[in-house]
Amino acid sequence: MRSLVLRSAAALALMGVSAVAFAGPRIEVEGGRSYSDGYWTTTAFVEAVFNEHRIGDSRFSWAPDVSVGYIDGRSVARYGNKVSDNIWLAAGGARFRMGGEGDWYHHLFWTAQVAAQTGRTLALSSAGEFVNSVGWQGDHWSFQVRHISNAGLDGSNRGETMALVGLAFNL
Repeated sequence: MRSLVLRSAAALALMGVSAVAFAGPRIEVEGGRSYSDGYWTTTAFVEAVFNEHRIGDSRFSWAPDVSVGYIDGRSVARYGNKVSDNIWLAAGGARFRMGGEGDWYHHLFWTAQVAAQTGRTLALSSAGEFVNSVGWQGDHWSFQVRHISNAGLDGSNRGETMALVGLAFNL
């Protein structure tokens, strides 16, 4: 099972690298704090958002989005100071926005991704996870609230909820 997770993560990373060759992505380096089951921990992500595409004639657009992230393990007192795994994950999906470049609300976004991850914790208990983020992106920064969980499909569904601030670079 672990080799399947690693192969999936490698495939997502290769898709991200190959997409860089075709379009200049927006790279966001994000850091913040994650909360689960009464405990905080540190988290960091690198995310690439590619060119936007209109959805038909609507005011909505989508952009391919890939990310690699890290969630630090926790020492949880109520469970006998058991240290949970450090989590590495790779995710891919789409970032959705509404409106055009001149609209103030065009900076708002929702991201939906599927992820493969390497560790196990009370919050993230399966190899596959779903990642949902809502946020605001400026020209060179972003702020978002992200939730990662397995939607109750395999084991516990406590999930990780985090606030992230990012510095963005357009390549």
